[in-house]
Amino acid sequence: MLIIYHNPRCSKSRGALELATQFATEHKLDLDIVDYQKTPLTLAQLKELHGLLQSEGPVSVRDMVRDNETIFTELKLDQADDDTLLQALATHPVLLQRPIVQRDHRAIIARPPERAAALLQD
Repeated sequence: MLIIYHNPRCSKSRGALELATQFATEHKLDLDIVDYQKTPLTLAQLKELHGLLQSEGPVSVRDMVRDNETIFTELKLDQADDDTLLQALATHPVLLQRPIVQRDHRAIIARPPERAAALLQD
């Protein structure tokens, strides 16, 4: 199973989606495209995703957060702890870094999209 947490308005996300679609087609895998802004992840899902992101090396909760979004500044998240950041991600999905590609029990922030190649190998 292949999952991409996707924002269709983001060029990086569209690039990763193209790579994931090609890989899924070639390997006859199901591809689940999650528009996380229309279907926000729950706090539990975000915690699980954070754990899966560790498969490719250490990734902090802060790495999952888009700190250039206006809401990040409005919420004063620059010194927030992990629990506060995860709650902010659950409440304000626009803050989730994108795209994130998940294959089985591994995940990676595919920024740039070519980073998805680490998961999209046989």
